[in-house]
Amino acid sequence: MTRVQTHPTPQTTHRIALLFNANKIYDREIIGGIGKYLLSTRVAWDLFLEDDFRCRLTGIERFEGDGIIADFDDPAVSDALRGCALPVVAVGSSFEDQAHYPPDLPYIATDNAKLVSLAYTHLIGAGLAHFALYSLPEAQENRWAQQRERAFTHLRAADGRSAAEIGAEIYRGLSTSAPSWNQASEQLTGWLASLPKPVGIIAVTDARARHLLQACLMAGIAVPEQVAIIGIDNDPLTRTLTRIPLSSVIQGTEEMGRTAAYLLHQMLHGARFPGRRILVPPVGINVLESSRHQPLASPYVMRARHFIRQYACQGIRTEQVADYVGVSRSSLEEHFRRELSCTVHQAILRHKLDAAKALLEQRDVSSAEVAIRCGFTSLQYMYAVFRRELGCTPREYQERPRPETSAN
Repeated sequence: MTRVQTHPTPQTTHRIALLFNANKIYDREIIGGIGKYLLSTRVAWDLFLEDDFRCRLTGIERFEGDGIIADFDDPAVSDALRGCALPVVAVGSSFEDQAHYPPDLPYIATDNAKLVSLAYTHLIGAGLAHFALYSLPEAQENRWAQQRERAFTHLRAADGRSAAEIGAEIYRGLSTSAPSWNQASEQLTGWLASLPKPVGIIAVTDARARHLLQACLMAGIAVPEQVAIIGIDNDPLTRTLTRIPLSSVIQGTEEMGRTAAYLLHQMLHGARFPGRRILVPPVGINVLESSRHQPLASPYVMRARHFIRQYACQGIRTEQVADYVGVSRSSLEEHFRRELSCTVHQAILRHKLDAAKALLEQRDVSSAEVAIRCGFTSLQYMYAVFRRELGCTPREYQERPRPETSAN
């Protein structure tokens, strides 16, 4: 009997437009989720994405493609695609008011209420009793930020705060621009000074959290002893721009991208999901120094730790910390022993060790470079510290399996 040799049917290639501002971490990670869906399936898509990563809509109505996945947080995008004949999957913010969702399209949303609730619960767990939110000016393009304000308002009202009290806890500030930067910083510093201390502040993005960190550093406000800060986005670029590592809520952006790609894949084969809404919860929190609040009685220790966090890796000594605080070395040492059961030198060393561990976890940095960047006087000294404190060498630490990111 003769066997008939069969060949797999070639996949139809579909032309898909991705309308996102990929200069933003949120949009990039959604696109990454779309890409991972394509890699994990036999889907063949020819993707259109602006070369410079901006989302430019001119001529999109003449796009000769098969489908679109788009960021509907940008009102210009939703306007441009109104009445589009192609299959469209919308991605964006969640809304309290159901009328704000496009009625005729499937919509994949980041769950704003859960993002803010997770950050709020984290700050409560850090032992804080006062809370605030740093938002963005009210505007159509910032509707997602106003949704996070509402989520914060509900949480605070449930804890018995009045509308007037909650109003004082929310600050929108100015939009980021070079001409208004000094004014924005001064006003933000004034708001920070008006808040009861210690206070935990949720920023609606990591970029806004970075503003808070800068304002605290300029004003000499200790982070996290007086102001504990947590952002949203877990943006690695923002972390490189701050001297104090920034805690942040990790959005479920990859899952949003995967889900959007799956729905569009089904729609290209005839499925329809008008009005379907899928809310994607956050993944967890990357807990770093900015929100590791530890109640302290001594203002000298708070001020000293604030200085150590910024400059430990520059090779500072105990005498320099005491000079910054404005007390004698012996007096500062006594405060440290009473509050933290350690010396100032040990506190400096612990910070340098934590910084070294974080660098080694990147796997692409040499031990010698880590020693220099973390302020160790020599590579041999860093090896000695690792052996004494962790029972291993820096290289052995670097080769350990990485723990998963904290989800609480």
